[in-house]
Amino acid sequence: MALMDFIKGELLEIIEWQDDSRDTIAWRYPDDDKAIKNGAQLIARESQVAQFVYLGQFGDTFGPGKHTLATENIPVLTRLKGWKYGFQSPFKADVYFVNTRLFTGNKWGTSNPIMLRDADFGIVRARAFGTYDFKVTNVQTFLREVAGSDHDFRVNEFEDAMRSRVVSIFSEALASSNVPMLDVATRYTELGDALLPLINPVMSTKYGIEIDSFIVENVSVPPEVEEAIDKRSAMSAIGDLNSYIKYQMGQGMAAGGEGGGGAGGAGAAAELAVGFSIAQELMKQSGVAGGGVVMPGMAPAAGGAAPSPQAAAAAQGLPQLFDPAQVAQMLGVSEDDVMSEITSGKLAAKQIGSSYRITRSALDAFLGE
Repeated sequence: MALMDFIKGELLEIIEWQDDSRDTIAWRYPDDDKAIKNGAQLIARESQVAQFVYLGQFGDTFGPGKHTLATENIPVLTRLKGWKYGFQSPFKADVYFVNTRLFTGNKWGTSNPIMLRDADFGIVRARAFGTYDFKVTNVQTFLREVAGSDHDFRVNEFEDAMRSRVVSIFSEALASSNVPMLDVATRYTELGDALLPLINPVMSTKYGIEIDSFIVENVSVPPEVEEAIDKRSAMSAIGDLNSYIKYQMGQGMAAGGEGGGGAGGAGAAAELAVGFSIAQELMKQSGVAGGGVVMPGMAPAAGGAAPSPQAAAAAQGLPQLFDPAQVAQMLGVSEDDVMSEITSGKLAAKQIGSSYRITRSALDAFLGE
């Protein structure tokens, strides 16, 4: 009787994993060098998968439920073991339990800047960090590529092992997605959702996991790029820059006509100068030198009392003939912008040799459009 009890004590009759840690991904059943008897019970709870490994080779896989280990239930292991007529005697094999539930709030981040080619800013160095949720979808791939033969593989080990891999795949996905930096910096949630289809095929094939949610919490760029983004945002808030400048200059002319008093034309000329100054400053802040010329017009004052542009020019002693460079300086735009308006026919000019000259009347007509 004592011998029978001893033999029974050396056999595994029930194999199960009662996980209460909530942070363990894979766990190897501690057999203590015991053998599994024919007809033993294998219990896998919800969100658990049991994987048999025999001499380094994957055997049968069992999902949630209660399973009796008999020949018909372990065909792969039967083949690997070489049982011709099924197994009747006890055998030894490793049993790994893998938790397939969703693990949330795992952190990722770039240790070095990512080099990106951006349509707006050229080559940009960016750093990023955030969180992701994952679950194991291919148990064998996960055990082979990530957990290995670890007796107790936990989430913190996964973070250390996978952080660089996640960042590497994120960097490749972001570079290939051609998402503009202006969108990266302002649409984190949409960016994470857009990157999932690019990240998951690689994660599933290489590591046997699926990223359920990929959250980009922050993307930081060098200060000069941040400043450019801020300027673009400010210009978007203004709306149509061309209309805004025309409005500002029109208001200046109207104020000169209504409240100039004895100053007359000189007051209007001063308001014209203020309007030009506003135009120059806005163009300087926009940071766009070739994005389309902005030629502000002269809005008439309420009541029709505003002096004409000719009067303003005379009050300032402005010349009646200008070259493109002078017009560009007056309006706060580039000379190329002025030339584009000339070649399009919107701004009338006379060609003298290889250069152009714009008359005061032609400039007045253009600004009055």
